[in-house]
Amino acid sequence: MKPLETWHARDFAEHMDRARDHIRPWVGPTFVTETVEGARATLQRYATATANDGARIYGLWNDGRIVGGVMFVTFDSAWGICEMGCWLEPGAVGGGLITRSVELLMEWAFLERGMSRVEWRCRTDNDRSVAVAQRLGMRSDGVLRSSWVYDAGGTTRRYFRSFGPNG
Repeated sequence: MKPLETWHARDFAEHMDRARDHIRPWVGPTFVTETVEGARATLQRYATATANDGARIYGLWNDGRIVGGVMFVTFDSAWGICEMGCWLEPGAVGGGLITRSVELLMEWAFLERGMSRVEWRCRTDNDRSVAVAQRLGMRSDGVLRSSWVYDAGGTTRRYFRSFGPNG
């Protein structure tokens, strides 16, 4: 796992070619880029957010190529709340890579940055994502009805894990 930066745009675009159909139902349309320029724009958005102590994106690498990633979709140090996200290409699914990577980032968020709450949002029909949240010890905080903007009828389940006296 290492930060994805704008100079990784070609690698990220090649990864999206392998991952696109697999992840398209679960991520926003601007993330599923189809060109190197689109990949560069996506990575630049995260670079700008990171420079402003906001969202962050990390690639998961195997044998010199990106096979997936984890991210802080949002990162608000003033409020002590962040949201995590992830994706994998089909060949990398099932090995625990996401769970281990998110655990590391959660530990960093809680212990190094003082976050008090980490959130995980996913569509209710995304069984793999729900399972990751549960393996991470997160608790369901409810369902946000009609919240999935890419599927007007969809719903999003929100999970969270808190840190501190009540977590």
